[in-house]
Amino acid sequence: MNIPFVSFKPMEKELDKELRAAFERVYTNSWYIEGKEDETFEKAFAEFCTVNYCVGCGNGLDALMLSLKALGIKQGDEIIVPSNTYIATALAVTYVGATPIFVEPDIRTYNIDPTKIKEKITSKTKAIMPVHLYGQPCDMEPIMEIAKKYGLLVVEDCAQAHGATYKGQKIGSFGDAAGFSFYPGKNLGALGDAGAAVTNNKKIADKIRALGNYGSDYKYHHIYQGNNSRLDELQAAFLSAKLPILDKMNTERRRIADMYMNGITNPDVILPYVIEDAAPVWHIFAIRTEKRDELAQYLADNGIGTNKHYPIPMHMQECYKNLGIKEGELPIAEEISRTELSLPMFYGITEDEVQFIINMINKF
Repeated sequence: MNIPFVSFKPMEKELDKELRAAFERVYTNSWYIEGKEDETFEKAFAEFCTVNYCVGCGNGLDALMLSLKALGIKQGDEIIVPSNTYIATALAVTYVGATPIFVEPDIRTYNIDPTKIKEKITSKTKAIMPVHLYGQPCDMEPIMEIAKKYGLLVVEDCAQAHGATYKGQKIGSFGDAAGFSFYPGKNLGALGDAGAAVTNNKKIADKIRALGNYGSDYKYHHIYQGNNSRLDELQAAFLSAKLPILDKMNTERRRIADMYMNGITNPDVILPYVIEDAAPVWHIFAIRTEKRDELAQYLADNGIGTNKHYPIPMHMQECYKNLGIKEGELPIAEEISRTELSLPMFYGITEDEVQFIINMINKF
């Protein structure tokens, strides 16, 4: 059996007619930037996230960066981020001139540990950026309580959590703003790079839109030193074609995750932990094992694709040597980086394929 880590083919086959129609619609209209397709998707995605405003961006990193800029984050500010996440989270902070302050995760969930946030708050701290990693919601109640107590902003990184909920509330609707990525492999993916920022604040939404359009509130009138980061019409049309089946695709991911959770019994494997009242969407199904590299090779030898998220923690990356964080100072992030292995998780994987993966892991 040959099982890839991810495949878009089942989803693309199901939506072939809709995706082709989306292309034809945009191509026929000859309008490619900031048109009806963008407007239609932004409205629909805002409703999906249960927020008032959505602003399309070029990618998820830009969605976070523009949100921080719109909220007034600047040079000299400090932003609390998890030590275990994809580097885009920290880069968004760096790009606005602020400093990322790493807080260790809960080893069970891989998400930021709320009990460790307070000790990192200083007079320079301006915001908390919780990341709903792998589609697992963060424990938002204590995070929001800390933010309120210390007068901090909250910008959610929802790049991997489209449709996830915490205590029945959609991820992305808790903070002052939130950023989503529509990279092709995401639960809601474009056919190229794309992203969006969401918020309930009209002033922030308007500023994000202006900042992403060269700082312009109307043509040739520039009120900010902005960027060029807009969701193009073609990607918006593709996303509109996919959005109606996002809940269905997430339900399928939950079913696959349940099979893994109930079927994997190998004592060398640590399964994900879901906090109370959280409903993940399982962008990534991440297990951990001290025998990570051996298991990855064994599964590859048996035709099963895997991935590692993320093999080098941010503080040990060349680009963040300037922070002066030495190996061993963030041991939980380092342990996750050393032991994490991601199993195949995609819409359309069959029960037989999932069971084969489970059987191979249990035999390892």
